[in-house]
Amino acid sequence: MKVKTISMGCDHGGYELKEALKKYLTDKGYEIKDRGCFSKDSVDYPVFARAAAEDVANKVSDRGIVICTTGIGVSITANKVKGVRCALCHNEHTARMTRLHNDSNVLALGAAEVSVQMAEMIADIFLETEFSGEERHARRIKLIEG
Repeated sequence: MKVKTISMGCDHGGYELKEALKKYLTDKGYEIKDRGCFSKDSVDYPVFARAAAEDVANKVSDRGIVICTTGIGVSITANKVKGVRCALCHNEHTARMTRLHNDSNVLALGAAEVSVQMAEMIADIFLETEFSGEERHARRIKLIEG
C-alpha cells in the first residue's frame, strides 16, 4: 500500500519537531492531517495523540505520527485505540523492524530523543517499508489484537 495521508499529533514538547517533519513530508508529496497542537503552549498530549490514532483506526489516514518529548506518553495513548499498533522508534532499525514484523500503523517519536534529521530518516523508512506478510508475523499481530 502506498501511503498518501498521514495524521500527525503532538504536545508542546513535540511541536517544533512536528512542524519540521510536517514540512518535510508535505514537500515529499504526502497529505498531512494536522491534529495539533498548534503552539508551544502547555497542553495534554492524550488529546492530540488520540485524534491522530483515531484517524488511522477509522481509515481517515493511511498512517499516523505522534510526538511528545520522549514519545512514551503519545505511544501509550495511541495504543489504547482499537486497531492501532503504535511503535516508539529511535533509529532506522526500529522503524524498519516495526513495519516488517508488526505492521505498525502509527509512529511515535520523542523530540528530545531524536534530531530532525533522524526523525526524517525514521519517517521515510516507516512510511516506505511494507509489512513482510510472513505467516509468523501475521499470526503474532492477530494475538496482539486479541
